[in-house]
Amino acid sequence: MSDERPSPQAGELPARLGHILCLDDFERAASRHLPKPVFAYISGAVERNYSLRANAAAFDRYEFVPRMLVGTSARSTATTLFGKRWSAPFGMAPMGICALSAYRGDLVLTQAAARENVPMIMSGSSLIRLEEVVQANPDAWFQAYLPGDEPSMIALVERVKAAGYRTLVVTVDANIASNRENNIRAGFSTPLRPSLSLAWEGITHPRWLFGTFLKTIARHGLPHFENNYARRGAPILSQNVLRDFSDRGHMNWNHFRMIRRLWPGHLVIKGILDVRDARLAVDSGADGIIVSNHGGRQLDGTVPPLRVLPGIVQACPEVPVMIDSGFRRGTDVLKAVALGAKFVFVGRPFNYAASVAGEDGVRKAIGLLREEVSRNMAMLGVNGLSELDASYLLPAHPVS
Repeated sequence: MSDERPSPQAGELPARLGHILCLDDFERAASRHLPKPVFAYISGAVERNYSLRANAAAFDRYEFVPRMLVGTSARSTATTLFGKRWSAPFGMAPMGICALSAYRGDLVLTQAAARENVPMIMSGSSLIRLEEVVQANPDAWFQAYLPGDEPSMIALVERVKAAGYRTLVVTVDANIASNRENNIRAGFSTPLRPSLSLAWEGITHPRWLFGTFLKTIARHGLPHFENNYARRGAPILSQNVLRDFSDRGHMNWNHFRMIRRLWPGHLVIKGILDVRDARLAVDSGADGIIVSNHGGRQLDGTVPPLRVLPGIVQACPEVPVMIDSGFRRGTDVLKAVALGAKFVFVGRPFNYAASVAGEDGVRKAIGLLREEVSRNMAMLGVNGLSELDASYLLPAHPVS
């Protein structure tokens, strides 16, 4: 495999998934496959889900202005980021508890990312040890929710460093647990609490029960939160144990500067929406910024990242500005690139793909999105992503 090309021969999807034509189709398949509480955890956001809807609607604010009679037979979706050439301008956003929705979910995701040559960010709220993930994919990134005290922060960073990660992503928009009412209504909690309704959901979703949950317990024991700290955390299923959602309200830029002094590799800050914070991040040592509202999962009513992207790109020209939240189509990716994003990260759809079809499903999802990007580049009259800029977009005219 060359540095930019994916490895060949992604497996075929099961016949029952023959209808999968785009990322949205994986969500519909996952809604049938997963127990209601698990699906709600992935799909939902917070309170009235305003930001979740606004993220998707933000792409409708722009329309393309394509160029004609441009030879595009030699076009490439390849993109260079932090010195590595990737096969596409998108990667996997961090997603917690993936091993509950897909068997060995974090490993499935990272192996698919390695074979398709796209970056994968492992979530700190994961159930597989971070050391296993980086062994499977040395190019994986690690995303940390910093613990609430400095000794624990330092210990976690040292653990990530010792494991061999070269890129650390610090998420800063989760200083307190958000109000995810949809989780409570669907019967989801972290850790999960045994109940008759949870048992019934498992019984009525036997492919998930036997292929993911019981298979995991039989082969690897009861999953725990493995990576929030330098030590092992709470089990995923518990009657009494509460997961530690430490209040991080005291954290400030001095803590980020401390992490910068400790971390020798690339340091990315995730969760930035204000231009002033973006500038502070760069001045404090960030090598990259991910503009994000956490997929609508933190403060409801937050501005969609796409709206603030151009201002942050303009304010921070010396670092790659990346973005996540709401991306589903190749046209979404290209709109963000035209507005200045160096890279796009996609979350939920890859989780859905892993849940219904394992690594083959994730590779299929990556391939579908990459093909959309390539096809749309041809129709825009673009050979390389560096050619895209705001001249390819106009503000959308309201449809009456």
